[in-house]
Amino acid sequence: MKQGIVINEKINRDIEVLVEFIKIYCSGRHGNAEKNRIAARGPVGRCLEAHDLALCRECGRLLLHAVSKRLICPYDPKPSCKKCLTHCYAPGYRDKIREVMRYSGMRLIRKGGLGLIKKYFN
Repeated sequence: MKQGIVINEKINRDIEVLVEFIKIYCSGRHGNAEKNRIAARGPVGRCLEAHDLALCRECGRLLLHAVSKRLICPYDPKPSCKKCLTHCYAPGYRDKIREVMRYSGMRLIRKGGLGLIKKYFN
């Protein structure tokens, strides 16, 4: 990853949405799986340091991949991934993040998390 990545408020909000969605998914679908604290270095680590996360291995990998892709997105303003012309997620991750969004989106709406869910529908 390039060193000059600027992490602004918009990127932080997008990452907050990713964290919340993946946390809900992991808790609901992998509740009994062994959870480990998510740690990373560099820009990804700086984005995640405010979140004290423990996820299963699969969800941890997905979150690290999603955050890294968000950080290097060349578009400003960034379109929602489903409307983007450049699909940057590696094979398998794109389908997985769709599954996570479907699962977690409805749960966030029921919990009153409309602020976070707004990004999902853009």
